[in-house]
Parts: sequence; C-alpha cells; structure tokens
Amino acid sequence: MIGPYVLPDDVFDALAAGAGGRPAVLLLLRARRSRNLLLLRRALDGPCGRAVEPAADLLAGVERVDPEAARSVIDGPAFGTWAARTLGDCPTHHRGGCAGRDLAALAVLAAVRAARPARVTVPVREGRLRLPGLGTVTGLGETPEALVVVEAPAGAEGVPGTSAGSCRVRVLTAAGEHVLPRDPSRPGHGWQPVAVLDARHRGLTLRLPLETAAPELPALETASAGPAAWQDLLRQAWELLVDNHPRRAEELAAGLNGIVPLPAPARGVASATSRHAFGTVLTSWPADPERLALTLLHEFQHSKLSALTDLVTLYEPGGRPRLYAPWRPDPRPPGGLLQGIYAHLGDLAFWQERSGSRHGPAQADAAWRLAQTRAHVERGLTEAASHVRLTALGTRFLERLARTVRDGNSGGTGAGGGSGGERLARAVARVQAGDEAVWRLRWAAADDAGTERLAALWRAGRPAGPLPAEDVRAATGAVAGPGPEFGRWAARQRGAERARPAREAADAVLAAPDRAQGWAELAAAAAEEDRPGADVLRTRTELVRDLCVRLTARQAAMPPGTTSPGPPDSLAPAAWPADLAVGPDPSGGGPAADAARPPGTASSGPPDSLAPAAWPAGTAVGPDTPGAGPAAGEEEAVERAPQARGAHPARDPGRVGRGEPPEAGPAPGPPSGDGLAVPTESGSAQAPMEPARSPGPDPAADEGPVAPAPPGPGEGPTAGAEPGGDGAPGQKTGVSMSQNARSPLAKTSATG
Repeated sequence: MIGPYVLPDDVFDALAAGAGGRPAVLLLLRARRSRNLLLLRRALDGPCGRAVEPAADLLAGVERVDPEAARSVIDGPAFGTWAARTLGDCPTHHRGGCAGRDLAALAVLAAVRAARPARVTVPVREGRLRLPGLGTVTGLGETPEALVVVEAPAGAEGVPGTSAGSCRVRVLTAAGEHVLPRDPSRPGHGWQPVAVLDARHRGLTLRLPLETAAPELPALETASAGPAAWQDLLRQAWELLVDNHPRRAEELAAGLNGIVPLPAPARGVASATSRHAFGTVLTSWPADPERLALTLLHEFQHSKLSALTDLVTLYEPGGRPRLYAPWRPDPRPPGGLLQGIYAHLGDLAFWQERSGSRHGPAQADAAWRLAQTRAHVERGLTEAASHVRLTALGTRFLERLARTVRDGNSGGTGAGGGSGGERLARAVARVQAGDEAVWRLRWAAADDAGTERLAALWRAGRPAGPLPAEDVRAATGAVAGPGPEFGRWAARQRGAERARPAREAADAVLAAPDRAQGWAELAAAAAEEDRPGADVLRTRTELVRDLCVRLTARQAAMPPGTTSPGPPDSLAPAAWPADLAVGPDPSGGGPAADAARPPGTASSGPPDSLAPAAWPAGTAVGPDTPGAGPAAGEEEAVERAPQARGAHPARDPGRVGRGEPPEAGPAPGPPSGDGLAVPTESGSAQAPMEPARSPGPDPAADEGPVAPAPPGPGEGPTAGAEPGGDGAPGQKTGVSMSQNARSPLAKTSATG
C-alpha cells in the first residue's frame, strides 16, 4: 500500500534548528528512497518505459535475493539524477537514445553487489562505458552500446560479503570482449575504477565512493589528486569532525553516500549539491582537511533541506522571484535563498568551534568568518521574511532557525566579545552594507516613469509619495565574483577602526560618479554613522542613483547665470517619507559644489546629514549601466568584496560584468545555478577555507556559482502527489512516499 510519511513535530523542529541528528537523517533517507521508487514507477509508465523495463526487471530480481544491494543503488549518488533527467528532459526516447537506458548501468552495480548473474545492454558514449559505483571502461571506439555480462559462482548469489571478488564481469561489443579485473576496485588495462574512501575515528565510520563514473554527474577524473590523496584528506577531515562536531558527524555517517570530484576553479574551492542526489557532495580538490570538513557540513545541509521539502511545503509562489543573498553575486529565487540560509548553519557551527579553539591569527580569522557568516544568515532571514510567501510551516521553520542563530551569538560576536567583538561586528556590517549597495547597482533597476515623477515632485517642492517600483533582473550566463578594487576595500575594513566619513565619501562619489566602489563606501559610511536615509541608500541604491542623475543633469543643463531655487522647507527630511530620506539638494553645497561656484560666492556647506535637503548638488553618482560611464554599449565592471560572499579578505576576487555576465560555477566544465551539467542546490567558487557554493545546472536553486533552489510547488519531477501544504509536522503532510505497493520491484519492502 502507498501512504504518506509522517514527520513528527520534534524531528521537524530539530531539522529547523540546523542539525536534526541521526534519526532525522534516516527518516529523510527513507523518504527519499520511496520518492526514487515512485519516480522509477513513473518512468516505467511513461514514454521511456520500454527502455527502462529490462534494467528495472534486473533490479527487482536483485531485490528478491539481496534487498540491501538494491537499496544501495536506489539510495546512491546516480539514481535520483538519472530519474530526474529521464522524466524531465528526454527528447530522444523515440530514437533509441533514451536516457532511461542508463538505468542499466546502475542495475549492473546491483547485480555485482548481490553476486547475481545478469546480462544487460548498457549505452556507450564517446568510447566510454560508465558503470556508476564500479568504474569506467575506456577505448570502446564508436560502438553505441555494449552487452555487460555478470557471472557469479554457484552459491554466491545474495550471500553478504561474497560479491567483491566473486563476480566475473565481461563487456562485449562488436569489436571484441573486455574483462574487468576480479577486484573491480583495482585499475586495469582500459579500466578506471571508482575508488572507495574509508575513514574511521572513535567508532564512527565513513565510507564514500569517489564517484567518477555516473553519467548524470559532472565528475572529473582524479589524475591531479588521486584516490590516495583523497583518502588521506578525508581521514584527517573526519577526525576533525568527529572530535569537534560529533552530532553532525553522526548525521554524515548516516546520510553521506559519495563524493564527486569537480574540476578546480581558478581560485579556491568549488562545491555543489544536486537536489536529486541525497547525500552526494560535489567538490573540487579542497587541499586541506579543514576545507573538506567545512564543505561536507555545508553541502549536507543542502541535502537535508532538499529531502525535507519533499515532505512539506515551506513557501508558495507569488513572492519576489529574485532576491538578495549576501553570500552570492547573483539574484536568488526564493528556494535558493532558503537553501543558502540553511546551508550556512553548518558554517556557523564550524566557525563557532574554530573561533573558540584556535589562537593568534588563526583565531582572529575564524572569528571574522564567524561574524561574517552570522551577518549573512541574519540578512538572509530578513530578506526571506520580507519577500518570500512562507507557509505556516515555513514561518515556523525560519523562526526556529533564527533562534539557533541568536542562541549561538549569546556570548557576543567576534574574538572574545567586548570592544574587540563590537569592532569586528562594525567591520562586517560595513562590508555587507557596501556589498548590498553594489549588488543593487548591478541587478536592480528603478521604474523610469516613477523615478522621473519623483524627480519632478522634488523640483516642484512637493511631497514624494510612494517610491517607484523596482525590478531585479535575472542572471543569464556565468556570473563572476566581486572585482579586485572592491575586494581590496573590503579587506581594509577588517582592520579599520571606522568607515570613511560620510561627507568625504560623498565628495569622492562626486569626483568619480561612475565608480560603484564609491557607492559602496558611501552606503557603509552612512550606515555606520546612522545617517538619515542610510537604509534606503543601501536597499534602493539604484533609485537614489537614478534620482540624483536626473536632478544633477537638469541643473547642469541650465543656462549660465541662472540658478535653481532649491527645495522649499517642505522638502526637509521630516516632510519626506522615511524610506526616501536620501537624495541630492539641487541648491548646491559641499566642497565639490563650492569649487564650481562663481568667484565671490560662498556656500555654507552641507549640514551633517544625508537627508535630501542636506545633500550637496552633484553628489549623486552616474548610472552604473551601459551608456553611462564607459562608452555606450560597453558594460562597466562592478566590484564586490569577497567578504560579502564569504570569501577570505585577502582573496583577489575577479571582476563582475554587468548586464548579462557569465555565471560563475565551480568550474566552467560541462555545463542553478548554472554551471555544472546537473541540477545543483548549492555552489560557487570559494575562497580559501570557505565552503564553495558551486553553480549547478538547475537555474532554480541556491547558493553556489549558482545554487538551484528546491523546486517550488509544481516544479520539477514529483513523487506521487504534489508537496504537502501547511499541515503541521506530525500530520500527514507532503509527498506520498511509497511503502512499496506499486514499486516496480518485488513486493518485499525496500523503503523501510
């Protein structure tokens, strides 16, 4: 029979708090297994059914003799991504090239693990036969498919522990026969095995295939960092996790099922998570155990949230489609924002421990990263609460998550709290304010008609009324990270006592109006000095800029000898809405304006305020858009601070193009976010010691050079019913998870 899973209240709250523990992970794993079985049922019932049926029959036969072998394949790194591609995008099924045929390679793995004799046809692409979990046969030429024959000695079938060296696997093509080594984990002529990494510490064991043979996952061959190097690195990372994060280590031991090595980015580490591959971490070579430990924590958070959203609905359609995420250079969809917030809880736990256990410069670095990560999560929570249409469960989820962040900060921010912690918090706030201002200049656009209306009201001395509408453009192509100029400024903030004075920053903006860097400094200074309008300067930077450009352009175009009457008293800050308390005063003032006055005239200078009536003429920067600044048609570079994306302050970020920039991914590689060839949940090139947010091919998700978001209601392949609605945990909510009645496999339960 088929029935829904029940998510108990205490499990839901534990997951919302960031961890959940081993029992919660096992529940999510069972639910995801049932979802995968339902997807297999849908594939069999769909247009690809004929291509899928032989492999599904083999899996059913394996389940009858060795249920654990069948479960290990259905739970493994490649099954979910295979099902998603077969159901979501398989235009060639009627021509014999159906993606459903790739299930045969997974069935071979199940047969070998169960020592069950089998004969199955597997596709060959570019001369390679990929057998996930086993390895890759190379040098097969132009043949489109191969017959794989699994031979097992009598009496070995289904006997635990006998399959590793008991099966003989033959690959038959028109050109001849290729026999795999008796021990498939050993390399051989034309055979590249999938290595299995093994780490043990204090009674906890982690066994992970270094998966390089899954057709659906963008794996890299491990020539640059071979299995021995990965084994040593994982052993050290595992010891660090077990010693310092024992509860999370238990989660990883229960839920992680593979590492897929990615091509390395130009700098740092790239990592990602496919929402369809629960427990699989995609990452480039991390180089040191701390980076690998942090990456495992971060990416597994994505897996947990993806599995949770199979069971409950946290948000509904209708909110803003593109949102600000302080750890990303690109706009994020609602699901991607929630994914990023949740993944950073793993980072918080990591840096909380490191900041308390290190000494000297290492402790200061960990304290900086802790304060920065906490600021990112808090800003992400604010964005989600304001612009995502949360369900009742979604609201409860974020409230519990926010409580975890608050509780973790009860001892104060930064190194040792006190004045040092306050200084650190101010530095992080400066970087974040500047980053958000630059992000808005790059991605947001104010309504032209509304901005012109606002300018006309200003010139007429009338109240402003509501702010014009805004629009955040969608990212297309690859998105690069922040530029070096902004990165250098952000790095200086870490040791700075305070921001550049706001009046000085305004003069600098006037002197170089096309520099996004100037806006960042001004937004940071205004926020730190608590100037009127600082919030709108940061959160509607594009509107303030465009308004200033219109007003100063009008003043510059006036005939010589004429002057602007300036705004009347009714335009004093108190008369303008609180959300638009920043703007230029066409009447003039300030050092730059004074320099342009006729000899013999004087100005009293701007008062110590950023309110409209206090701004000097011309303190608006020019629009950071094609046609303003660089030659028309060219795209100006906007620079962002590495801290704004969780990068190390010393990192030399690249330049970020505007308009339709390239979307950065963990590595440009095969081909959400955006980069890889599979839908990913998180990712992006990261700086040293930072969990990478790698791009993923799923444009809907979180983090990472583009982290795809969990599909919203109606998005992506579904398992049975649509995700559940607002039912409280403990009720029957979410996708109906198969209890195996309609499973294409045998009627023995493989779902638990």
